[in-house]
Amino acid sequence: MDYVKLGQTGLEVSPICLGCMSYSQGPTQKHGWLFTEEKSRPFLKRALDLGINFFDTANAYAGGASEETLGNTLLRYAPREEVVITTKVESRMRPGANGQGLSRKAIMTEIDASLRRLKTDYVDIYMIHHWDHATPLEETLEALHDVVKAGKALYIAGSWMHAWQLSKAIQIQRANGWARFIAIQNHLSLLYREEEREMLPLCRDQGVGALPWSPLSRGRLTRPRSETSNRSLTDGYTNTLYPKELDADIEIVDRVLAMAEARGVKPAQVALAWLLSKDEVVAPVMGATKLDHLDDAVAACSLQLTPEEIAHLEEPYRPLPLL
Repeated sequence: MDYVKLGQTGLEVSPICLGCMSYSQGPTQKHGWLFTEEKSRPFLKRALDLGINFFDTANAYAGGASEETLGNTLLRYAPREEVVITTKVESRMRPGANGQGLSRKAIMTEIDASLRRLKTDYVDIYMIHHWDHATPLEETLEALHDVVKAGKALYIAGSWMHAWQLSKAIQIQRANGWARFIAIQNHLSLLYREEEREMLPLCRDQGVGALPWSPLSRGRLTRPRSETSNRSLTDGYTNTLYPKELDADIEIVDRVLAMAEARGVKPAQVALAWLLSKDEVVAPVMGATKLDHLDDAVAACSLQLTPEEIAHLEEPYRPLPLL
């Protein structure tokens, strides 16, 4: 595994980040694509064996169950200093006032709760999960800076925001000498490329590493349309991201499948290799519900697409409304 720097930092991460939302099944989480802690362990072990050192979770994944799985399992297999853990804050964690958002109170409460569940003294990256329109941005950014200065997080990052919002945050951080966002977890894949218009150029200009989530478009880029998965049948959020099947989407998927067959690789490898061909992309955040998903992801890191192949995959895309 060849490791890469994340943004303008010295932090080295694997070019694949394992998203751990699937490893969070609890008493009220019965989706077929969610795993119990016991069933999650082989995935974390395989990831480490393959050289993946980058793990992503959030306080809101099954009410903290994903963090608990990582805390109970990951450090059984690797020293804390060898793994990079990202978790997130903003989503509702309890009823009533201050149970959600990015106020100073919410941030200071939730970082401690996350650390308890993760069984660690610090997270490597603390990320805001969504934008909080009800809290002054300066309050949020100063609180995140204080989390870093307290040693509870080494770096901070953003997720799921417009380019102007990331730019505004960076300007405020720079003006006040506060810890800066080093990365953005954004929605980017062959089926959703709107981030190429403003977000990726901003990342390049400001030295922010892009960590695309849903890089395989909820599995749509990995199989023929006639095939389904447990997640495609039970995850209602997929229809929010991709409400209808567009002709362009069908053509793109067909081209991914054909290129994979011609290359003798898996479609997931082609889709991930396309993402990794973008200079701004550091590490796609991908989930794995079968062990060979991890093997395919790591194999994608060494798959080089030609400029002609990249253009062929991109050609059918048509502009989409911003999500």
